[in-house]
Formats: sequence, structure tokens, C-alpha cells
Amino acid sequence: MDKLNQKLYKGSLYLTFTSQGFIMNIKKGTTTVGIACKDGIILAADRRATAGTLIVDKKAQKTYIIQDNFAVTIAGGVSDAQLIVKLLRAEAKLKTLRTGRVPTIKETANMLGGILYSSIRQYSAIPAIAHFLLGGFDHDGLHLYDLYPDGSVTRVDDYTSSGSGSVIAYGVLESQYQKEVSVEDGIKLSIRAVNAALQRDSATGNGIDVVKVTRDGITRVFGQEVKAVVEIR
Repeated sequence: MDKLNQKLYKGSLYLTFTSQGFIMNIKKGTTTVGIACKDGIILAADRRATAGTLIVDKKAQKTYIIQDNFAVTIAGGVSDAQLIVKLLRAEAKLKTLRTGRVPTIKETANMLGGILYSSIRQYSAIPAIAHFLLGGFDHDGLHLYDLYPDGSVTRVDDYTSSGSGSVIAYGVLESQYQKEVSVEDGIKLSIRAVNAALQRDSATGNGIDVVKVTRDGITRVFGQEVKAVVEIR
């Protein structure tokens, strides 16, 4: 192949094959938000899954409660993210069995970072691309982490966002976030941030899901479908 002969789309990843190999272009299509509150962590995401310009799923799950003390949001390639969720759930249980205690959130975040680091560097024609936000609690308190597809692990003290709509969500978060925000106000802020992205980012849409993480546990506190239907009478 002298020049471009083939393009392969995989979730949030475009691979352009050439005679020298392939060129990777990340095109994430989603919006997830994480907010650190004074008494909890809020995780929110939209429900749309895309393949290029095609909407392939209007009820995609992007928030996962992994264990009783932590949850994650996903962005990136669907198959990669779903497999990593399963691996993380299994590894967390194995860690508990081996040590006789529940892993701390820092240990869990580093565990997930190691999985992401290995996945993207594993030899494959289609490298794994997945971006996670992780929120949880342990004896040290409440924690929010941003885990990029390259395996980097970043502790977040205020807020973060991922996906194609994150640039829009950040505008809302930058202007409206306040230190020591309550969980209830954090829920409202996360909905406003995802909704702003839903209005302007074509890869974000079809609904919003919100998960609340506190010392009392993890609960789904908001879930609403957004429909665009034309009725003919």
C-alpha cells in the first residue's frame, strides 16, 4: 500500500493504514463528568454511542458501580472499556481475597492505570483506547481520579471531564463550580454540564445518568432519557 488504502473505525479510534504501518487518531465521542464535593463524589455521563456519524446505541451504559465503595465512567472504544470494567471488577475481588481487606481507592486507581497502560501498549492492529473517571471512598476519605488511555493516573480535587463534549462541559464547570459544594448541588451541576454538551456535541446525547458516591454507599440518583421525536397527526 503506497498511500492510504484503508481506514478502520473502532469506537473512538481511527486507524489509517499505510505502507509504513498505521497512523492512530483518537476521536472520542461522549461526555462524562466527575465532581468532587465536600461530602461525596458525583459521576455523570450521557447515553449515546456512535460509530463515526452514525448513532449506534441510544441507551449506552457509561456509568458502572464496580464495588460497594467505587464506581467509574467510561469513554473511548466500547469493547475496550467494557472488557476493562470486567477485568477491574475481577482484579479488585482478587485483591480483596489475597490481602483480606478491601483495596484503597488509590490502590484501585493504580490497578486500573496499570491495566490501561498494558492494554494500549499490547501489540495489536487495533490498540485499546479507553478513558475512565473513578470515584470512591475508603478509610482515608473520598477520592476522584482521572485515568487517561495511556495509563496515567491523576488525582482530582475539584472536577474533570472526558470525551468529545468535555470542552463544552468544562465551560459550565469552570464558571459554576465552587469549593465545598454539596452533593445535591454537585448533582445539579453535573446535569447542567452534560446537558450543555448534549446541546452542542453531536456525539453526546439521548440521556443523562448520574451516580452519587458517599461514605454511606453508591447510588444512582438521576437517569433521564432525552427524545427527539416528530409527531405527525
